[in-house]
Amino acid sequence: MNEQVTMARGHGVGLAEKRSWSRSLSVLAQDLVDAGLGQVEVLAEYQLPLTSKRVDAILAGVDPRTGADSYVVVELKQWSYATAYEDSSTLVAVEHVRGPRLHPGEQVADYCEYLTDFLGVLHDRRNPVHGLAYLHNAVDRDVSDLFQRPPSEQSLIFTKQRRGQLLDYLRARLAPEPGAPAADRFLSSSVRPSKHLLTHAAAELKERSNFTLLDEQRVAYELVLHSVERARSADHKRIVVVAGGPGSGKSVIALSVLGELARQQRPVMHATGSRSFTQTLRRYAGRGSTRLQAMFKYFNSFMDADRNGFDVLICDEAHRIRETSVNRYTPKTKRDSARPQLDELIAAARVPVFLLDEHQVVKPGELGSVDVISSHAEKLGLSVEVVSLHDQYRCGGSEMYERWVLELLGLSGEGSSTWEGDGRFDLRLAESPEQAESFLAQKQARGETARISAGYCWPWSDPRPDDSLVPDVQVGAWSRPWNVKSERSVGEAPGSALWATDPNGFGQVGCIYTAQGFEYEWSGVIIGPDLVARNGRLVTQRGESKDPSFKSRKSVTDEEADRLIRNTYKVLLTRGMRGTMLYSTDPETRDYLAKLVQPRRTLETLYEPITDGVYRVQKL
Repeated sequence: MNEQVTMARGHGVGLAEKRSWSRSLSVLAQDLVDAGLGQVEVLAEYQLPLTSKRVDAILAGVDPRTGADSYVVVELKQWSYATAYEDSSTLVAVEHVRGPRLHPGEQVADYCEYLTDFLGVLHDRRNPVHGLAYLHNAVDRDVSDLFQRPPSEQSLIFTKQRRGQLLDYLRARLAPEPGAPAADRFLSSSVRPSKHLLTHAAAELKERSNFTLLDEQRVAYELVLHSVERARSADHKRIVVVAGGPGSGKSVIALSVLGELARQQRPVMHATGSRSFTQTLRRYAGRGSTRLQAMFKYFNSFMDADRNGFDVLICDEAHRIRETSVNRYTPKTKRDSARPQLDELIAAARVPVFLLDEHQVVKPGELGSVDVISSHAEKLGLSVEVVSLHDQYRCGGSEMYERWVLELLGLSGEGSSTWEGDGRFDLRLAESPEQAESFLAQKQARGETARISAGYCWPWSDPRPDDSLVPDVQVGAWSRPWNVKSERSVGEAPGSALWATDPNGFGQVGCIYTAQGFEYEWSGVIIGPDLVARNGRLVTQRGESKDPSFKSRKSVTDEEADRLIRNTYKVLLTRGMRGTMLYSTDPETRDYLAKLVQPRRTLETLYEPITDGVYRVQKL
C-alpha cells in the first residue's frame, strides 16, 4: 500500500499511518471473511475524484436483493473513547487528540454525498452508496454520545461490541459473489466536474447549501456555527483560524458559513483585502440584492465598527491583512489614532474567522499568519481554535503537483524533483508563448475556461486615448496587454475584477493581484526574468520586477523580495484545475525546466462534458 501511495502522491506515509492500516484493514478483512464475503472487492485508500482526500475503504459487490452493483463506504476509527465536543451534535472530542473532530457518521455521510455528486456510475440511482463508521476498538458505553445523532443509510455507527450487527448489515448489502466487475465500473467511472463556486454563490446565500464539505472543511464550518451559539450564550468571544494551501477549500467554507448564517438572519459580514475578489463576490453572490452585496466588505472597512456588532466576521484571504487600515483616503483626524487592522477585525464580531495561506503573501506589508493572529489574541486574553486543511481540491486533487511546485520554487525545504505525471493533472512546457496561447485557445473554444498569467516583469500602462489597451507584455514577436487596471471595461476587455470569470478575459495577461483567489480549468504561466535558473537552481532577480512596491530596499529587503516573488509564482502555478502550460522567457531556465518536466502520464480523468456552464471545475 505504501508503494502505491508513493506512486500516487510522490511520497510515502509515516509509521503511524502504516500502523493504522495494519490494525484497521486487517480487522475489516477478517470481518468480511467471517461474513462469507471474501470475494467482495475492497478499494483501500480510495482517492476521491478531484481531491487528494482519501477514503479508508469502499466495498464493491453485488446487491443480494436486486443483483445491481452495491457500494459501501467504510470509515475506520481506532478510537476507544470519544464524547460530544462542548455538547455539539456534529463535533466530537477524542481521547489523546487535540481539538474537535467531525462526528464519524457525518464524515462518512459527506463522503457518500460527494461520490454521488461526482461519479457518473452513481447517477440516477436511488441510494447508490451506503456508508458506515467502524470503531473497532470501542465499546458502546465509551462512545455513547456518538449514538445521540440519528443515523441514516449513509451514517451508521458500529463498535466492536456490535460486530455481529455489522456482519449482518454487510450480508444484507453485499452478496457472497465476486465484486470485481462492480469495482471496475466504479474505478473507470466518468467524473462530473464540480460546481463553480461563483455560479452557485447567490443560491448558497439565498436558498440552501450547494457544496459538500469534507473532514476538516466540515470541522471548520461546524466549529464556527458552534462558536456563535457559545459566544452568544456565554457572552464570550472566540477566534477561529482556518489555514490551508491553495485549493484546500477556504473560500467554499467562507461562503457556506456566510450562507447558513445569512439564511438564519444572523448579523454576518465577509471581508477580504482583494478588490478583485470582493467585487466579483458582490457581482455573483449578491446578484439582485443590495442587502447581500452589502455583506461583502474590505479589511479596512471596520475602523469605526461597533464592538461585537456582528455575530461573525469572515476574513477570507486573511494573509492579506495589513498593519493598519490607513490608506490615502483616510481622513487625517483618523490617521493619528489608527490601531492595528487585526485589532479592528477581532473587535468587530463575537466570532472573528480568519482563512489564510501563508504562502500566498505576495505584497509588501501583508502580515496575516497563524502566529500573528494567535499572538494578538493571546495579548487580548482570547481563545483561538486553529483548523488546518491538508487536502487539495484544486489541480485535479494532485498532491504530487502541489508538492512539485513547492519543491521547484524552493518553498518546501527539499530539492527539485522531476514531474512524470500522476494522471490527475496535465503539466506541459511551451516552446513559445504563441504555442501556449494556441493550446489554451482550443480549450477555451471547447467551453473550458483558460487564462494566461505572468510575473510582474513588464510595465503596466494606462489605456490609450482611443480606449485600447497597450500590449505591454512582450516576448519576442508576441505581445499582449495586461488585464485592465480599473473596474471599468475597456473595449471588449472586462474590468480587472472580472478578468478571470468573463470569457473576454482571454486575450489579456493576468497579473498576480488579479489572478489571486481565482481558478480556471487551464492555466498558462509565463515566468519572467525575475525568476531564472542559474547553476542548477532557481534564483530571483528583483531588479527585473516592475512591481512598484519593490522599488525601495528600505521598505522591502532583498530577502523579503525573494520570498514574495517565489510566492507569486506559487499562486500563479496553482490556478489551473486540469492543467498548466508553462513558459519561461529565459533560455537557461527553459533548459532547466525541460529536465524537470518529463511527463509519462497526462490527464487521465474522464470528465463528463461541460453543458451550459453549469458544471465547471472551478472551486475556490
